[in-house]
Amino acid sequence: METKETLPSSAVPSRLAAALAGLLLFGALAAPACAQADAASRSRNQPVEPFRILANLYYVGASDITSFLITTPQGHILLDGGFAETAPLIRRGIEKLGFRLQDVKILLNSHAHFDHAGGLAELQRLSGAQLMASAGDAPLLARGGKGDPLFGDQLTFPPVEVSRLVHDGESVSLGGVSLVAHVTAGHTPGCTTWSLRLDDGGRSRDVVFVCSTTVLPGMRLAERPTYPTIAADYARTFHTLRALPCDVFLASHGSFFDLEPKARRLAAGERPNPFIDPAGYRAYLDRMEKTFRDELARQTHPGPAP
Repeated sequence: METKETLPSSAVPSRLAAALAGLLLFGALAAPACAQADAASRSRNQPVEPFRILANLYYVGASDITSFLITTPQGHILLDGGFAETAPLIRRGIEKLGFRLQDVKILLNSHAHFDHAGGLAELQRLSGAQLMASAGDAPLLARGGKGDPLFGDQLTFPPVEVSRLVHDGESVSLGGVSLVAHVTAGHTPGCTTWSLRLDDGGRSRDVVFVCSTTVLPGMRLAERPTYPTIAADYARTFHTLRALPCDVFLASHGSFFDLEPKARRLAAGERPNPFIDPAGYRAYLDRMEKTFRDELARQTHPGPAP
């Protein structure tokens, strides 16, 4: 499956409009802030039935904008809040599975974009949970996306304060479960991939929640970079991700890891569990690193003007 994130045409410079005309919309310019104004954004945020992925790991997100629940006897951990409009879907998903949002003690974020951080403020308000996120993205979360290196003040979301900064290699633990933060910057300055190890019926499984490795339209990697270290950050990110052991491949967008077909196969009783997909993880990294390298080369050595 193609893995693509794209932007609303209103959120990019006019010189890119023609190049973006054939792309799927990534989101909508918030007017008012955080509204989903276009059909493509809404299509990524359709309700789906929550389900158990593996052990104490559950899917509680939307059709493409993901959110994951890790349950423990001492409370639960929730990764990502989707759009502002996704928060009610996440809450209903948690309740359908027989859990309570009020028992979520820790909120985590992959990155400070409006389709992954938009619901965090409401989820924090309803649960009272601590939000833990990277130092690179915490300022953007507190500003509700204003001052984003790529979007500027266009794609905003309800601001939310980070309770605890989490640094590269640091663990977040609750009830015998530990998630490790891996700063995999580029897509945002603090983009964070999370990993954990789960007991799957007596067998240990390494789970990786990839932040994002997409180079969005309009990102500048070479001349006048979107932010100063972006190209080096992307290169380091692929090195980091390739070094992570991965049995279960998950990510911030369902399209990255074939969420819908895998969920359908799991519901049909397929064994082994289709979410156990180390080959899919490697293939994703191969595709996305090639895309990054090609774009970096294109920007570093542009062809002659037509």
